[in-house]
Amino acid sequence: MNRIDQTFASLNQQNKTALIPYLTVGDPDVKATLDIIHELEMAGADIIELGVPYSDPLADGPVIQRASERALKSKVNIRTCMETARLARERGSKLPFILFTYYNPVLQTGLDVFFEEVVRHDISGLIIPDLPVEESEEVRKRAHAAGVHLIPLVAPTSHERIASIASEATGFVYCVSSLGVTGERSDFYSGVESFLETVKQYSQVPIAIGFGISSGEQVARFSKICDGVVVGSAIVRQIESTIPLLEKEETRQQGLLQIREFVAQLKGSCCVEAVMKGEANIE
Repeated sequence: MNRIDQTFASLNQQNKTALIPYLTVGDPDVKATLDIIHELEMAGADIIELGVPYSDPLADGPVIQRASERALKSKVNIRTCMETARLARERGSKLPFILFTYYNPVLQTGLDVFFEEVVRHDISGLIIPDLPVEESEEVRKRAHAAGVHLIPLVAPTSHERIASIASEATGFVYCVSSLGVTGERSDFYSGVESFLETVKQYSQVPIAIGFGISSGEQVARFSKICDGVVVGSAIVRQIESTIPLLEKEETRQQGLLQIREFVAQLKGSCCVEAVMKGEANIE
């Protein structure tokens, strides 16, 4: 059974919502990424998205773009990211890993080699934001054969495509909370709750929401109505703010502790509100 399925099944039995942090692999360096993965797990994260740094992102806001630039300076690529997943396993990590990558690095690796590496490095899911569902059949077939989930993104602007996207999903459906690129927000798309309800109608798998979620209050809000909440830019910004601490051995633990505390606070909000799931009045 795929680790993602196991995680959602376990959380569902406990009436809990998954906290899914995103980080950019290699920001500020691979060793720090491995340490941060450990801190995220200790803070209560349920699934981790490993972001592949990319020079020409379509969906990433300025915070994640800066993280990619820092990682790319250290020559971090898609193979580095998969190797990081393996190293994290060797250090004892039990969490499911999702590789968040644009399609070009996959294509350059070659589909045969790519899926061999994904399986060998124990990666449970893939998110490829620039691969539309209409063009994903070959990748979906290979992912299915490998026992890996190709997780689709569905946006409020998907309209009539919501049914086809959600009905083909495995693992979970990644619901985009806002229009535009990733980044911390104080407001979301005004019809986000009804959008989520529409996705639920068509999906046979859990739904998670991401893009712009940055505070405990926002995590709590969506934990009432979603199976998972993805937090990206806010965590990447937290990492960015602690780079001066992470770069010095004598202050490294201090920086890691700050990251852990931030994520633990998000997880706490997630758990408190998840018990109200199903009781929220969605208009």
